[in-house]
Order: sequence, then C-alpha cells, then structure tokens
Amino acid sequence: MKDCEYQQISPGAAPPPASPGARRPSPAAPPAPSPGPAPAAPRWSSSGSGSLGRRPRRKWEVFPGRNRFYCGGRLMLAGHGGVFALTLLLILSTTVLFFVFDCPYLARNLTLAIPIIAAILFFFVMSCLLQTSFTDPGILPRATVCEAAALEKQIDNTGSSTYRPPPRTREVMINGQMVKLKYCFTCKMFRPPRTSHCSVCDNCVERFDHHCPWVGNCVGKRNYRFFYAFILSLSFLTAFIFACVVTHLTLRSQGSNFLSTLKETPASVLELVICFFSIWSILGLSGFHTYLVASNLTTNEDIKGSWSSKRGGEASVNPYSHKSIITNCCAVLCGPLPPSVALAHQK
Repeated sequence: MKDCEYQQISPGAAPPPASPGARRPSPAAPPAPSPGPAPAAPRWSSSGSGSLGRRPRRKWEVFPGRNRFYCGGRLMLAGHGGVFALTLLLILSTTVLFFVFDCPYLARNLTLAIPIIAAILFFFVMSCLLQTSFTDPGILPRATVCEAAALEKQIDNTGSSTYRPPPRTREVMINGQMVKLKYCFTCKMFRPPRTSHCSVCDNCVERFDHHCPWVGNCVGKRNYRFFYAFILSLSFLTAFIFACVVTHLTLRSQGSNFLSTLKETPASVLELVICFFSIWSILGLSGFHTYLVASNLTTNEDIKGSWSSKRGGEASVNPYSHKSIITNCCAVLCGPLPPSVALAHQK
C-alpha cells in the first residue's frame, strides 16, 4: 500500500495540476460582503412613549396606597413618619443618657451586669421596632380592572329591574360560626375574614389589628408578632431604666442633700421624668395585647365587639379561638411568616 505523502503548500504557490481522471472543482462562489456592525440592542429608559423605551415597573412603584418604599420595595413605611421619628428619638435619647450618665456609676459601685442587661434589652427593642415599622403588615392587592368588572357584573346579576340588589355582603361558615364578608369599594373586592381597610394607609390589611402611628405602620397578620414583642420588651426596658436611675440617685444622695444630688445630675432627672410618664401607658398596652393574644382577638374586633355583646345583641363565640391560652398564643405569635402578597419586590 502506497504511503500517503503530506506536502505543505505555500500561500503564493500555484495549485498542482489535476490528474486526467480527477474531477474538476466547481468555481468558487464570490466572497460574501463583510457584514456591517451589528445593530445595537434597544435601550430601556425610564421615559419614552414606546413599549421598548419604557422600563418595566415593579409592583411597589405603582402601589396605590399611601406608603413609602425603600431598598427596592423590600421596606415600607406609612406616608406620615413624624410620630415614628418621635418614638425613635425618645428611645434613643433616653437610652443614650442612661449609658452615659448612669451606667458608669452603677457598674463601678454595684455590678457590671446592669449595662449588659440594658444593652441586650435596647437592641432587642430596636430590632422589634424596625421590623414592625418596615414590614408589610399583610396588605392585600386591589382587584384589577377585569376582576372588578367581573365582580360588579356578578353582583348586578343578583338583582332585577323590580328591586335593588342585596347589600354587598357575603356569608361564610368558619368553625360553625357565620361570618360576614364586606365589600370594599376602594379595593373592589370582598374582604377575607378579619380583613379591614385602613383609612390612613388606604390599604386592605389581612388580620387587621390597628394603625399605630408610634411605629409608623399598620399592625396586621405579618407584623403583629414583632409589635407585641416590641411593646413587651419596651416595658421591661423602661422599668429597668427607671429602677436603675432611682438606685443611682439614692446611692449618690447618701451623705448629702437629695435636692443637691438632683441638681448635679440633670440627665438622670430627665430620664426619670420620661420613664415615669411613659411606663404606665406602655404597661397598659402590653397587658391589653396580652389579653388579645391569649384570646386570639384583634384590637379592631375588641373595639367593635364582634364576638361579644357590646352591640346590644347576643354574644357570639369567637370562631378563631382554639379554646386554649397556650394554643392561641402559639397560633398568633409562632409559625412561619406568610409571604408578602402585594409588596413582593419582584416584577
């Protein structure tokens, strides 16, 4: 068998002559014109009349309620934040004054555990406050135009030309108790059980408890556990600072006049005044919400007397109660946090 021979051909050399029996190659096609530069991809811009010139808007950017959003829609706050800023100012100023003017003396003359306990309580209070204020309380999305039109048509079909349609309510059975679902004219939907429309934030909130200006947000299904932990820990922090300041002033006044001691420590006097006038309302609020948690009630239901005889009628059984204090506490405060429905940061 004849060996194959490989010969490198220089680029300028003529092609070798074809053998008599060889097949002549077809003439080469003319070279294709070199393509021009690739067309640039359309750029998204925030302003523009065409669909290609407009960036897709996220849910929080077109949110119809009266809320402000931060960090790409992951954090939200009510439209008014003045009272919330006052809450931060009172907690921060009182705690800073305590650490600067009282803790050094108490740690030196009593125990180092005092500033450590105060620091733990302070960070826990601030963590619960921020989670309550910037968490979606359980806002439900409003009905779209098509959904609202379909629901309106369904409601109109229940009536006729001779009489008006019935009231816009529905009834559902929950644990053997008949519960009415009211129609929200703003959100264009029937509210789920325990849902109410907040007139301040202009949103329907699931398991609506109340709107709290001190935390700058509604309190509902998704942030009630943080709110309860906040007021409970704030009660301990306020009582702890009050007791420590009284101890500080008592120790410093030994061997001297008490009034002169007050004049020497104006910061401690200011802490004492703030804690004295705020501890009563905080303790009362903590006790009231402890009762609500143990009964699986909301502030809105308790004020309206939904499951009591406050309205003058017969008292009805709370269908949401598990008939056990421990079970009610676990149902309200424990369990996985439900996902945000209306304020997801995705497109």
